Formats: sequence, structure tokens, C-alpha cells
Amino acid sequence: MAPAADREGYWGPPTSTLEWCEENYAVSYYIAEFWNTVSNLIFILPPIYGAIQTYKDGLEKRYLAAYLCLTAVGLGSWCFHMTLKYEMQLLDELPMIYSCCVFVYCLYECFKYKNTVNYPLLFLLITYSFLVSIVYLDLKEPVFHQIMYGTLVSIIVLRSVYIVLWVYPWLRGLGYTSLTVFLMGFFLWNVDNIFCDKLRALREKMPPVVGAVTQFHAWWHILTGLGSYLHILL
Repeated sequence: MAPAADREGYWGPPTSTLEWCEENYAVSYYIAEFWNTVSNLIFILPPIYGAIQTYKDGLEKRYLAAYLCLTAVGLGSWCFHMTLKYEMQLLDELPMIYSCCVFVYCLYECFKYKNTVNYPLLFLLITYSFLVSIVYLDLKEPVFHQIMYGTLVSIIVLRSVYIVLWVYPWLRGLGYTSLTVFLMGFFLWNVDNIFCDKLRALREKMPPVVGAVTQFHAWWHILTGLGSYLHILL
């Protein structure tokens, strides 16, 4: 079915504080944003495989937690884009904060002795997650969430660059690939937000399959999901 203006669908009118550029219910009556929904498979399937391998290889639980948190982000994002309900939006956005906290913990514990726990760092990250959750639930302001998420991502990037430059230089290829893929996704996320009207108008003139390629928020999912998976490998 060709992309069209927003339509009525199975889940009713959106209640989320955010809506994206994909036309609502243009592909399926049961999925509000079809491409933004199914693109979350990149967040779900590879991390599940990674979690299984982590368990089989007997690696530490922090790596298992990282894979499972990434899967949780994908499941939450799937539910959000499928329904465009506020409750499902929280199921998407809050796990983004929690998973980044797990990534920060893993990065700052990469030189530790096995089977030890950094309780001060753990307490700091849990406190950060708790405070962000409480404030966001009260404010309901997406910009606040984006700033708090961006802060964690910045810490992750800086720590990763330090590791590949000064500690494990043989991992530079993997580290830079992960970062580049993630930044490409972030770039397309901004293009989708800024040029939404033009993208919608363009899709109306294109065949459905070709128009789907211009769903840049879906590409954001694919590229950031891949970048995050590569980062856990790092």
C-alpha cells in the first residue's frame, strides 16, 4: 500500500508526546508505524544471539546484562512505534537510559579483576537512572530525555576512544566502525526530523517499496542497533 496521510488504526489516536515522520497506519491497520516497528528487529535478534553466546562462553554477567538491555530497548521501541501510546513510549525511552548505564559500567570495569563489583559506580548509575526516571515522568518533556541520553552516550564515546587509542589499539577498527555506524544513524535521525514534510511529499510520488527506503527513523534503528551491538563486542 502506498504511503498516505495519517489514518485511523487499531490502537486508536496517539497519546505519546512524540510522533515520527512515518505516516501512521499507512502499511498495516494493526501497526501505527510499520517500518519504524519492524526495523527494531536489529535490536532484538542479534543481542539475543549475543546473550546466548555469552552464557555458553561463561563470560561475566555484566556482558549478559548489556545484551539483554539492548534487547529490552528493541522490544520497548517495537511496542512504542506499533501503538504510539504514551505508556509504550516510556517502555522505549527509559530502557535507553538504563542500557546506557550498563554500557558505562562495562566500559569502566573493563580492566577489573574477575568477579568483583564496583559498588560506588553501581550506586552512581542506579541513582542517575532513578532520578532521570522520576524527573521525566513528571516533566514528560522529550528534550530532557534526549539530553540525559546524550550525556550517557558522550561518556561512552569518550571512554571508548580512550580505550582504543591508549589501551587496546588493536581494537581501533571495531571501535571506530561502531562509532561511525552510530553517528550515521544519528545523522539520518536528524534528517528525518528536519525534512519530514519534504520526505512525506516525496514518498507520495514514489512506489511503496522505494518510498520505504526514505524512512530514515527506521534507518536510525538499524544503524544504532548495529552500532550498539558492535560496541558490546568491543
